[in-house]
Amino acid sequence: ISEAVGILAGEGAGAHPLAGGTDLLVRMKRGDLAPGALVNLKRIPGLGGIEREPGGGIRVGALAVISSIEHSPLVRTSHPVLAEAAGVLGSPSIRNLGTLGGNIGRASPASDMAPSLLILRARMLVEGPQGKREVEVREFFKGPGETVLSSGELITSFLLPDMAPGSGAAYERIGRREGMDCALVGVAALVTLSGKDHGVKDAGVALAAVAPVPLRAKKAEQVLLSGSLTEERMKEAARAAAADCFPISDMRASGSYRQEMVQVLTYRALSRAL
Repeated sequence: ISEAVGILAGEGAGAHPLAGGTDLLVRMKRGDLAPGALVNLKRIPGLGGIEREPGGGIRVGALAVISSIEHSPLVRTSHPVLAEAAGVLGSPSIRNLGTLGGNIGRASPASDMAPSLLILRARMLVEGPQGKREVEVREFFKGPGETVLSSGELITSFLLPDMAPGSGAAYERIGRREGMDCALVGVAALVTLSGKDHGVKDAGVALAAVAPVPLRAKKAEQVLLSGSLTEERMKEAARAAAADCFPISDMRASGSYRQEMVQVLTYRALSRAL
């Protein structure tokens, strides 16, 4: 890691880390990007594992490929919403090459993995010329393709705290076609219930492809935390989530359609989480 960090810092803005290459190499072939140097991370040991942390939670290496997250017995047991999101990202060939660190480091507003990491309150371990630090995933994104990483810094792993007892979570997304397509809208929802009255102790709703960065729908979370998780409260939270975002119109979908789908998918995700 120290060698990779040293090369990236020394080469400056023209150097790019290479992990799965599913996005970087495509941009190079199109002529959108002409790096002065590529730093291959694939053979650095210890960056691709998925393991339980001694103090609780799990650690997912930045080089863990998406398919390994999709099929990991540990992830499917402890944080199934992350495995669910991994299972709908791109095609099998993309999932076999693309990495979690690359997917998040790309800072795409339409990342399928980001909403689940946001509701799970995940943290990232980052290493650079100034040493190691932790970054909350919710603080990582600055804009499309822009992050808080400084020159020479690399994501090395993701730390996911254990989900509390009584928790459920789900990820819903919609694209123009099944599989391989970038999400038009992605919604992850988490609720933690207490007692038989379905009182909500904790809630998380996160959205993708409806703002410059993946984001938490704070108003929807406040609605969910204000009482029992009834049908009407889920519908109110879904309306609040739609009001929390500001999607653009482009060649793939209109902003108004995306906003309507946020309401639909938030309700579906909450229903499955319940």
